[in-house]
Amino acid sequence: MKISFNLEDASQIFVGAFALAVPVSFSEEAWKMGQTLPLLNLGMLWLLSIFFLGFYTYYSVFQENIRNRVFVFIARMFIAYFFTAIIVALILFSLDKLPLLTEPVIALKRIVIITMPASMGAIVVDSFDKE
Repeated sequence: MKISFNLEDASQIFVGAFALAVPVSFSEEAWKMGQTLPLLNLGMLWLLSIFFLGFYTYYSVFQENIRNRVFVFIARMFIAYFFTAIIVALILFSLDKLPLLTEPVIALKRIVIITMPASMGAIVVDSFDKE
């Protein structure tokens, strides 16, 4: 099992994130949910994302072996989430559905909503090359 993070890992996260972010980003339902979802629910959605990223990373990527690599484990999850959020933001920006300057709360909500499924795609693809 490798413990480092390199350009190959980043590219796998980007591809996995992109694969699931594109269809959801084109969904009008996701755009509207970004306008109406209460902040409490948004927080719960974010926590669910982190929980499932951690769950999958622990059992599949690290194969339950994080005793001496807790920092790497946590960093891997947050890197995957952060990179995925960047991909989602870029896609939404390209679709003119990221009102960052005029409605930043809606923009953030849309990013969090779409990052949830996309982050799972990112971490799954990242886990394909376990050593």
